[in-house]
Amino acid sequence: MKPVLALVGRPNVGKSTLFNRLTKSRDAIVADFAGLTRDRHYGQGKQGKHEYIVIDTGGFEPTAESGIYKEMAKQTRQAVAEADVVMFIVDARGGVSTQDHDIANYLRRLGKPVLLVANKAEGMKEGAHLVEFFELGLGQVIPVSAAHGQGITTLVEQALAPLQLQDDEALVAEDNGAIKLVVAGRPNVGKSTLINTWLGEERLVAFDLPGTTRDAIMVPFERDGQRFELIDTAGLRRKGKVFEAIEKFSVVKTLQAIESANVVLLLLDATQGVTDQDAHIAGFILESGRAVVLAVNKWDAVDAYQRELVQRSIETRLPFLKFADIHFISAIKRQGLGPVWASIAAAHRSAMCKMSTPVLTRLLLEAVQFQSPKRAGMFRPKLRYAHQGGMNPPLIVIHGNSLEHVTDSYKRFLEGRFRKEFKLVGTPLRIQMKTSANPYSDKD
Repeated sequence: MKPVLALVGRPNVGKSTLFNRLTKSRDAIVADFAGLTRDRHYGQGKQGKHEYIVIDTGGFEPTAESGIYKEMAKQTRQAVAEADVVMFIVDARGGVSTQDHDIANYLRRLGKPVLLVANKAEGMKEGAHLVEFFELGLGQVIPVSAAHGQGITTLVEQALAPLQLQDDEALVAEDNGAIKLVVAGRPNVGKSTLINTWLGEERLVAFDLPGTTRDAIMVPFERDGQRFELIDTAGLRRKGKVFEAIEKFSVVKTLQAIESANVVLLLLDATQGVTDQDAHIAGFILESGRAVVLAVNKWDAVDAYQRELVQRSIETRLPFLKFADIHFISAIKRQGLGPVWASIAAAHRSAMCKMSTPVLTRLLLEAVQFQSPKRAGMFRPKLRYAHQGGMNPPLIVIHGNSLEHVTDSYKRFLEGRFRKEFKLVGTPLRIQMKTSANPYSDKD
C-alpha cells in the first residue's frame, strides 16, 4: 500500500501550492486568498522509487461549530484519519496564530506522526524565524518554500522514512502466492452480490442501496487449486455526488486496493450503460497499470435494444481498454460467471509474462523491416534492440538512436506485434524508448 500524507493547516498557508509541488501537478487550484480549498483532494507523488498519496484539505478550524467551516473541518478530520503521516503547514512569515495552537492541540491528542512544516521560508535567515513555532509542542520545524521548491526533497524523506521499513515488511508478508483480485465499480452495480455468489454464502452485506460497502474488504478464496484474495471495494462516486464524510473515507482505500491488485474486475451496470464515472475508474486502473477484466452485470434485466446500446457505449467510451476481455453476466442468477475466471487467469498470466531479450529483439527488427518509423527532419529513428524492463504491467525497453522522434502511432504498431506474439490479453503493455548517448557530444 502506498503511504498517505495529509496536508493540514489554517487557510492561506500554502497547502495547495505544496500539494502541487508534491504531486508535480497543477491539480489543486491556487490563489492568494484564504478558503479556496473546501473539499479534500487526492493526488499521487513519487520521489525516487517511493510512491505516495497526498491529500490536500481546506483551511482547518477545529473549533468551528456551524456553516461551511464546520463542514471543512469534518473533511480535514477524515483526511487525518486516512493519513499515515500528517504535515501541519504553518506560515513562516506570518508567525504563530491562535488557530495554529488549536490545530496543534488537536493533532497532539491523536498520537499520529506529525511533521511541522514552516512554508514561505524562502530568503529568511535559517533558524531565527522558526523559534516561535516550537511553542506548538510538535518538535522540529522543517522550513520549506512550496512556491520555489526549496526543502521539498528533505520534507518527503522525513515523511517516508518511518514508513519504508513497514512497507518492506508488508510486501514480504503479502507475497503468499495468492492472486489479488479487486472488484471495482460504481456504487450499487452488484460488487458484493458477485463475491457472495462466488463464495456461495452471504459473506458480504449486499442490498439495493448505493454505498453499502464503506471500506475495502478482503476475503480468501480458492478455485481449481489457485488461491485468491477477493477484495470488495466501496463504489467510487462522481465527485459532486459524494456528500457523506464516512463515504469519502472509503475513496483512498479503494484507490490503494486497485493499485495493490494483480487483476481488477471492473463491474458495469447493464441497466445504466457506461457512465462518466465508469470511464474515470477505468482510466485510473489503466494509469495504475493493473490487469483488468470487464464484466457487465444485470444482463438479465435488459432487453435486446438496451444490450446493443451497452455494447456500443463500451466501444465508444472505453476504447483504451480494447485489450480487456468483456463478459455479460448476472451475479444474482449465476449466469455467465465461469468464463470470467478464465479471463482473470489469462489477464494475470499476461501481466506476469516473461519475455526473452532475443525474441523481443527479433520481433522489433522484423517490425522495423515491415514498416520503418517516420523520418523526423534529417533523422529517422533507429531501433536497435529490446528487452523486458518489468512485469505487472509488462514493460518493454527499446534502445536505439533518435527515439524521441518515434510517434505514438508507431508505438501502438509495435505494441500490437508484441501482444500478438506473446498472446497478451487483459493487461496494459508499456513501451519505453531509451536513446543511446552520443559519445562525441561533448567534443569540439
